[in-house]
Amino acid sequence: MQGHQHYREKTLFEFRLPERVPTSNFYRRLKDFLDWEFLYEATEKYYGKCGHQSIDPVVFFKLVLVGYLENIASDRKLIEHCAMRLDILYFLGYNLDEPLPWHSTVSRTRQLLGKEIFEALFEQVLAQCVAKGMVARERQCIDSAFVKANASLDSLEEKQPNGAIPGPGPQLATSENEPEENQQEPSDQESKRRAKLDRSNLEQRTFPRLSTSPTPEPPAALAGNSKAQTG
Repeated sequence: MQGHQHYREKTLFEFRLPERVPTSNFYRRLKDFLDWEFLYEATEKYYGKCGHQSIDPVVFFKLVLVGYLENIASDRKLIEHCAMRLDILYFLGYNLDEPLPWHSTVSRTRQLLGKEIFEALFEQVLAQCVAKGMVARERQCIDSAFVKANASLDSLEEKQPNGAIPGPGPQLATSENEPEENQQEPSDQESKRRAKLDRSNLEQRTFPRLSTSPTPEPPAALAGNSKAQTG
């Protein structure tokens, strides 16, 4: 006989969260590997001795870690995402019937704690991962970001050599050695083509470093006037 599953709301039922999260789950393994107790002493100076209880510092930093691992930048979306994941609830130490902190509480706590707390957390977590053999120490990664300079391309000028350009080839010949009868004024169309080509070279920043001096020069190949701001 074909079966049909129907949802029935139950007021009381027996449920154990650890039984629903497999031992191979990433967040369960992370919960067993890392020791977060040092955060209570590190954040104690940011809290008073009376008043309402704040969000657990360990829970806050676990939420920050989950947001990084799940690529969630919004605190509101982070709380909604964690409430639907059994493994994350187990990682945070919450049961199904316990509400998670408000997203605004997470945002205010993020502004309350200083930068040194986040740096200490990174160092402690990295040290624990190294101690447990989770870091191979075979590669080193460097992160970088491309930032456009605050400079006007119209203010950039190509470096010109002091003397004649050494080397063979007709492309390096100077107009000073050419006879006057061979020198012709460029047409309007040719002048526009050259101006467009110069503009394209400026945008691509393809300026060769030409120098006849034996001393090395810095690698920068752009020079701006006094009004230009370079970055």
